[in-house]
Amino acid sequence: MNILIINGPNLNLLGKRETSIYGKLSFEEFFEKLKQKYPGHNFSYFQSNVEGELINRLHLAREKEDAVIINAGAYTHTSIAIADAIKAIEKPVIEVHISNILTREDYRHKSLIGPVCIGSIMGFGLESYRLAVEYFTNKTV
Repeated sequence: MNILIINGPNLNLLGKRETSIYGKLSFEEFFEKLKQKYPGHNFSYFQSNVEGELINRLHLAREKEDAVIINAGAYTHTSIAIADAIKAIEKPVIEVHISNILTREDYRHKSLIGPVCIGSIMGFGLESYRLAVEYFTNKTV
């Protein structure tokens, strides 16, 4: 299975910023471990701080990937455009968050992308991504 992981704004700083919330491991380090744990999948990874670039990569997923895991970062709460792109690609998409957004600031409690995803996983640190991969591993999509 070809699985794309997309990370949005500021997630390029994982392991360096707010480590009490996000941990000390960079995403690249975690991504290597994830690939080793699931050698039967082909993983692609894309990160951008730019909304339009995230949308363009989602559009490419329509042709290249079987499934998508997305952490849209702060765009989760603001981007109708990313939600529309998720709907347009007609692929199974799981929304993930490292922290539990429901326990954070009020403005983080609403996800605009969650309703167009097949599910959401949050609050388990980087393990949230692994749990999404586990779903795709055990579910025929």
